Amino acid sequence: MNAIANFDGAEILNTVVSLGVALVLGTAIGAERQYRQRTAGLRTNALVALGASAFVDLGMRLMGNQGATQVLAYVASGVGFLGAGVIIKEGTNIRGLNTAATIWCSAVMGAFAGADRPIEAVLLAGFVLAGNTFLRPLVHLIERAPIDESATEAVYEVRVAGSETRRDAIRDQIIERLEAAAYPIQDIEENERDDDVEIVATLAISSVTSEQLDAVVESLARLDGVSHATWSSRISD
Repeated sequence: MNAIANFDGAEILNTVVSLGVALVLGTAIGAERQYRQRTAGLRTNALVALGASAFVDLGMRLMGNQGATQVLAYVASGVGFLGAGVIIKEGTNIRGLNTAATIWCSAVMGAFAGADRPIEAVLLAGFVLAGNTFLRPLVHLIERAPIDESATEAVYEVRVAGSETRRDAIRDQIIERLEAAAYPIQDIEENERDDDVEIVATLAISSVTSEQLDAVVESLARLDGVSHATWSSRISD
């Protein structure tokens, strides 16, 4: 029987060590995620690490290093689909990217364990825990820092609503005053409304000085036939 013929105590012990290392380290990574109340917590990360280790170990048992290399490619793609499942889009906000990246790292750590590289697996688990723990204060510091509009990259739009009969004159003034302020226009469009028109000018640059753009918009708001003028920004892709 093949089951008996393939029995090798040393290989089985090696598999036990590989799976044990993957499970313990995956549990450590998952415990941190569980403590943070993330979508994918302790069990998910532990099982991802264990599964990756088992796949790589099986590939090595069957075909040596070549088999492990082939299995690694499928593990990476498979975990990619699993990580996509924890990413949630809520309006313009996206949640779960860090959790998905942690799952991906857990899989790589498990692959190290399955490939009989326990030291590398321990090192990677340590770096993952360090990244998720010690980088949090830095993230909070950056998020709380005052926003400098001149250092951000965004899409800026100037919107001016005015009389239909003054459409061309208002459009020319928007172009002239923005270019005079060194804010070239990338695109300009007109939206018809009930009794007036809204002209939207998209700037060609990705950073502005808010005080200067405020002054331009205020000057446009004082034009004859203009009922409203404002500007806005959104995050660029």
